[in-house]
This record gives sequence, C-alpha cells and structure tokens, in this order.
Amino acid sequence: MIAPGSGVADDVEKSGTPEFWRSRRVLVTGGAGFLGSHILEQLEALEARHVFAPTVADYDLTETDAVRALMRDVRPDTVIHLAAEVGGIGANRERPGRFFYSNMVMGVHLIEEARLSGVEKFVQLGTICAYPKHTPVPFREAELWNGYPEETNAPYGIAKKALLVQLQAYRDQYGFNGVYLLPVNLYGPRDNFDPASSHVKGRSRVVGDRQGVARVPVCGGLREGRAAGRGTLRRPRAREHRDGTRDYHPRPRGSHRRSGRLRGAPHL
Repeated sequence: MIAPGSGVADDVEKSGTPEFWRSRRVLVTGGAGFLGSHILEQLEALEARHVFAPTVADYDLTETDAVRALMRDVRPDTVIHLAAEVGGIGANRERPGRFFYSNMVMGVHLIEEARLSGVEKFVQLGTICAYPKHTPVPFREAELWNGYPEETNAPYGIAKKALLVQLQAYRDQYGFNGVYLLPVNLYGPRDNFDPASSHVKGRSRVVGDRQGVARVPVCGGLREGRAAGRGTLRRPRAREHRDGTRDYHPRPRGSHRRSGRLRGAPHL
C-alpha cells in the first residue's frame, strides 16, 4: 500500500493529470492495434502533446538498427511497449517459432536501447499466456513460475515472460525503471475477430447501449459481456502534414469532441 504524502504516492497522483503528460515524450509501440488504440485515446484525454505511435512499416522492431533509429528519432521519456505478434490457437500452432522469436527480440532490443537512451520509464505488456497450464482460478502473480504454460501458447508466453526477467535484472544492475503489466483477457471494439487468427471463437451477439453497439464473441462460459470502450469505435487515423509528421486521432464514431493533436516525429 502506498502511503499518502510519500514521494511515490505523489508521483502516482501526478501521472493521472494533464500537467504530467503535456510535456512528456511518449512512445507507444503497437499503437495501431486493439489495446494500443485505446491507450492513444487515454493519452489524448490526458492532453499528451508528444505521442509517437509508429507502425512496422516505419520501424521493424525485430531489427536492432531500426530500434536504435526509433529511439534516436523520438527521444522518448516514456515507452509503452504493446507491439506483439500474436494470434489465437490456430496461429500459435502454425507459427510457434516466429511468435517466440519476434516477441522476444522486440522486447529485448527495446529495453536495451531504452536503457542506453536514458528512458525514464519503460512499460512492458505481458500476457496471461505466461501463466502455468493448471494455474488455479482466480490467477495470482505468485503462481506465475509454478509450472509450464499451456503447450500451444508456451512459445509466445515464455518469450513475453522472459522480458519480466530482463526488466528485473536491469533494475537490479542499472536501476532501470521498468514495469511489467499482466492483463487479463481483453476483447471489444477494434479487436481481431477473424475466425482463423482471433483469440476467441464461437457465436456472437450484439451488446451495447445508446452510445452504440459492438458485436462480441460468445464462447463457453462467456455468455455476455461489455465491450471495452463506449460506442462503435474507429481505428486510429493518421493525418499527414507538410513537414512529414502525422497526427493520430482515434475517436468514437459520432463523437464531436475536438481531438487534441498527437504529434509524430518526422519519420512516423
């Protein structure tokens, strides 16, 4: 528990305010993806003015030189690493080697180059696939190392879990400020519902409210749920400028709220 009035508590409180984010340079990898697009919306709401969300066409994060160039071009204070090569059961069976390699090297390169570049905070997204196959429900972090993951997801899950070890080692040796987040399963608008590569398969139903509806999968015990976000949402849109920069404006359809500018580096 964080004590009120402590330095840590003050930092946590400040991080939820526009004053904290306005001057920060934030790199979000995977910003065009499902979770990343929602993160961009939250940063926009916090009035972040220097948010960079490159795509794989801009920088291939599996290549060391590309990661170095990204850090040099963006000069971020904060890195939120969400980019991943991921899929459902079918995709994991077809490409286990690729999923292991790409997710491992993306994280390893980014963490190392972030350390060398003096990044103040690195946020690494983990995966529930890292947990052992027979983890008791509800999951607890103490169970993370108590067994081997489900075999189909193991290459992906172990690659992501190894990045937790890297961050812990970097904190111990270099004092690097890296955190590792383990989300639960996610679904909602802008997720991948392709039958061949999505995480959840089964029939679907429409759920929502007056702000909009979203067709979400229903499978097994998951009979009804709320979609992440409100309304029917678009993927992030990028607007080009004459100087080569792009603004990212992910917003709900029908929203008339003026979007703040999320300015990219010239290479984005």
